[in-house]
Amino acid sequence: MDIREATENDSKELAALMGQLGYPTTTENMKKRFSQIKQNPYYHTLLASYEDKVVGMIGLFKGYYYEREGFYVRIAALVVDSNYRNKGVGNKLLEEAECWARKIGASGIGLNSGNRTERYHAHTFYRNRGYSEKSIGFVKSL
Repeated sequence: MDIREATENDSKELAALMGQLGYPTTTENMKKRFSQIKQNPYYHTLLASYEDKVVGMIGLFKGYYYEREGFYVRIAALVVDSNYRNKGVGNKLLEEAECWARKIGASGIGLNSGNRTERYHAHTFYRNRGYSEKSIGFVKSL
């Protein structure tokens, strides 16, 4: 398995993975969004490939604390192709994300994960890797 930084040429694969995460999108829309993401130096997107096929991705961004000094890394998206789950892909992506966070000097790493039934296995995955439940999230469409 190889881990590499994503490029705009990966928009088709990113769109397919977003669909598996529950956020269907077109390749063209993904290309537009990823173009903006790629231009922002606080974002970092990694892909996992297996036998030259993209099988997973993790999207990260750097954020600053209001309540204390320093900054953190937030995992904005993590998904593994359903045909490649339970093969270590997600674990490898998470390890690489934590490595990047340490490299840039972050004091912590976190994520939000929906409280829907289909996310139960994801929650177990995070807990088994040392992540703790710390908050309840709220959203509002504008």
